[in-house]
Amino acid sequence: MNYINTLRDGEMVSEVYLCKNKIVAKTKAGKSYYSMQLQDKTGIIDAKVWELTNAIAHFDPMDYIRVDAQVTSFNGALQLNVKRVRVADEGEFDPADYMPCSGKNIDGMYKELLAMIDCIKQPHLNALLKSFFVEDKDFISTFKAHSAAKSIHHGFIGGLLEHTLSVAKLCDYIATNYPAVNRDLLITAAIFHDIGKVQELSGFPENDYTDEGQLVGHIVIGTMMISERIQTIAGFDKTLANELKHCILSHHGELEFGSPKKPALIEALALAHADNLDAKLQTFTELLGANEDKTEWLGFNKMFESNVRMTSKHGEES
Repeated sequence: MNYINTLRDGEMVSEVYLCKNKIVAKTKAGKSYYSMQLQDKTGIIDAKVWELTNAIAHFDPMDYIRVDAQVTSFNGALQLNVKRVRVADEGEFDPADYMPCSGKNIDGMYKELLAMIDCIKQPHLNALLKSFFVEDKDFISTFKAHSAAKSIHHGFIGGLLEHTLSVAKLCDYIATNYPAVNRDLLITAAIFHDIGKVQELSGFPENDYTDEGQLVGHIVIGTMMISERIQTIAGFDKTLANELKHCILSHHGELEFGSPKKPALIEALALAHADNLDAKLQTFTELLGANEDKTEWLGFNKMFESNVRMTSKHGEES
């Protein structure tokens, strides 16, 4: 298969891709064309159909389509200039080739997460965690298969689990080295901080924002999910519940980044920085992984507000 991350400027390609979206647009001269995003498990590429001829059969977003196209470069990014397209026939493709997936073992990561939950000593927090991650089979199935984002970082099957476990591990380190931190509260908040994404984003292959995600957002959705479940646990301390919800509500750190509240607890501050660190390191990791040509400078990146560069290999054994 001609995976997207192997395409090169100037080559011709005949392949089946998943059409993530399709927009009918017009040029400045008033001529209609299609603007699309095509996906496989290695990434997403923009595509254009400039000539709407008989060679362009009808297709819809989320169809698997066979395209004959030329790879071109526009504003420093590759795109496909599509000459022919039709809906792919059954048997022409394997859906597994179009679903990006974590490179880590999903069941193994989940066992690590359960081990962390078992170490939570506060009985109400332990019961709350287990009500989701041990007892709620539908939630567990969805959580393990979900992404952590539509794009940017951890946008793949198992991404939400991978990100959650990484943040929880960072928080475990923080709690070990800063005695003022309530470890049980921080680790619980870390494990819960992004659970709203199971409702904010649809599952694969769509992996796109739901109406609830667009209108409410995962921070508030997650807080509501936790608040509702707390009501089922007898005697749950009200102050503890508010502290946990505050950590979720403030985990983006700043109001302009979508948090309804700024961190007011040391645990909330720690969570916000751990979440931000893992997201940014994963984003940089994905940038490096996509650098097939191994060029030193990767160009300007919006998240880092800087031109970014690969680290030199000096000092490594050959």
